Amino acid sequence: MLIEPLTVVALLGSGTTTGVLFGVAVSVVPALRDMTPDRYVEAHQLLGRNWDPLMPIIVLGTTGVDVLLSFLADGAVARLSFGCAAALLFASSMVSHLLNVPINRKVKALDPAAGLPPGWQDPRPAWSRWHRLRTALAAAAFAVTALAAVV
Repeated sequence: MLIEPLTVVALLGSGTTTGVLFGVAVSVVPALRDMTPDRYVEAHQLLGRNWDPLMPIIVLGTTGVDVLLSFLADGAVARLSFGCAAALLFASSMVSHLLNVPINRKVKALDPAAGLPPGWQDPRPAWSRWHRLRTALAAAAFAVTALAAVV
């Protein structure tokens, strides 16, 4: 009885996470890449200010639901699938927290009106690589959650 609503929550959470990250990958990342460095810094600061704490709550909350389902679900395939989904979402979260967020903090600390500091290294290529990785991990988590829901 508890398994079905928790499965819906897991699907909504992993689907939302994947959708947000996919949207950023196909629209925001190319737009930021094509901007001049000073415009990029300003745009990055504006775009990134409303993600916290919403996305970490969704991702980590969904991870917790997947962990719970890995114990409660009926059948070994479903339990294993929910466990894999939890691990994939957690990995996506770690890429965010350990790799993307430090870059975000550095960009937020810049003053675009003052110009970029001497020797500034453009973080966009690295940020984009890490973003693609966390998006792929989230999409895999969503797919595995969907599998768990139907077995």
